[in-house]
Amino acid sequence: MPRWALWTAILGALLLVAGGGSVVAMRVTLQAAEKQIDKEDLIPVDPKPTEKVDTSLDGAKNILLVGIDQRPDETNGEALRSDSIILLHINKDHSSGYMISLPRDSWVTIPAYNNGRTSRNSGKDKINAAFAYGTMGLKGNEALKHGFELLTMTIKELTGITPDAGAIIDFQGFRAVVNVLGRVCMTVDTTTTSIHLGKDKNGQTAKPYVINSNGTINHKIAGVTPNIYKKGNQCFNPSQALDFVRQRDLLEDKSLDYGRQRHQQQFFKAIINQAIKDGLDSPTKLPTILGAFGKAMTVDARGHELVDWALAMRNLKPEKMITIKTNEGRLNSATIDGKSVEKLSDDTMQLLRAIKKDQIDNFLLTHPKFVSAN
Repeated sequence: MPRWALWTAILGALLLVAGGGSVVAMRVTLQAAEKQIDKEDLIPVDPKPTEKVDTSLDGAKNILLVGIDQRPDETNGEALRSDSIILLHINKDHSSGYMISLPRDSWVTIPAYNNGRTSRNSGKDKINAAFAYGTMGLKGNEALKHGFELLTMTIKELTGITPDAGAIIDFQGFRAVVNVLGRVCMTVDTTTTSIHLGKDKNGQTAKPYVINSNGTINHKIAGVTPNIYKKGNQCFNPSQALDFVRQRDLLEDKSLDYGRQRHQQQFFKAIINQAIKDGLDSPTKLPTILGAFGKAMTVDARGHELVDWALAMRNLKPEKMITIKTNEGRLNSATIDGKSVEKLSDDTMQLLRAIKKDQIDNFLLTHPKFVSAN
C-alpha cells in the first residue's frame, strides 16, 4: 500500500496560524504535539559544500516529502521502497507554494552508497529504488535515515537541490487522522475503480482483483464488485480515502501513475483544509488531530523548531498551494535493462532547474500545461 509524505511536517503549527491563532496558543499546542513526532537527522550534511548553505528560514525553501510502503520495524531488514516522492517548493516571500511529484519510475542516476551493512556502486535505476538501497539490511529509524539520505543524494544529483527540511510519512497513520476528522471531502476529477477494495455477494469487504507481485492486475475475482469512486464532489471515510488515493490502474482518464500523483496532491490539500475547518473551532479536537499527524511522521527540520517553521510560513495557506505535473502529466515510458521506466522530459528538467533558482513562476508562464487543474 502506498503511503504519502505530507507537507504537514509543519502542519501542526500552520493549522493555528492559518486560522488566526495566537503565537502563544500555537506554542502551547505544539509542545504537546511535538513530543509525538519522531525527529531524525535525515538529510546528509555535505562536508565540502560547493555553494553557501542557507540555514535560516528566510528566502525560498524546498521540503522533501517521502512516503514508504511498509513500516520499517515490521521488516527483517528487507528493502523499503518510497512510493511517493514530492518536492514542496515555497517561494522566497513565502506567499505561495508548489507541490511537484516525481514519478517513482523516473530513470535517474543513484550515487554510490554504503549504509554500514550493504554498499553499492553508482548506477542508473528507478528513483524509488534509491530509498530501497539505502535501507537494505537495516530496520527501524536506521532504515528510514539511510533510505532518506540516499534518496536526498539522488535528488541532488538530479536537480542540484539539497532540501531545507524533510519528512517521512507512514500513511497508514493517516487513517487515525481521518478517523479524528470523521471524513475528508474533495473533488474526484475522474471516475476511479478500485483494484483493492470491493464487496462480495454477501456485502462483505473483499478484494476484487488478484494483484501480481509488481502491483499490476492479474485477473478479476468472480462475484466481487469493486468500489467505484464517481467523478464529482465526494466525502470519504478513512477506508475509502486511503483506497482512492492508492489507485492508478483503472482511472477513467487512463492517466495511470500521473493520475495517482494528482489525487495524492489533491488529497493533501483536502485533508489540510478539513483539519483547519474542523480543528480550529474545536479546542478538544485540535490536540488529537495534531497528535495523530505527529505519530505518522518522521521529521528533519534542520535544527529549527516546528513553531519557527510555522511562523516563517504563516502567509502560506492551502489555497495558495499549486500542484505541478511532471512531463505535463503525460506518460513518457521506455524499457531500459528490462525495466519499464519513466523518462523525464527536457521541459521537466528545465522545471527542476527553475525550482532550484526559485524561478518556477517564470517557467509556468511559458509552460501552463504543467499546472494541474485542481
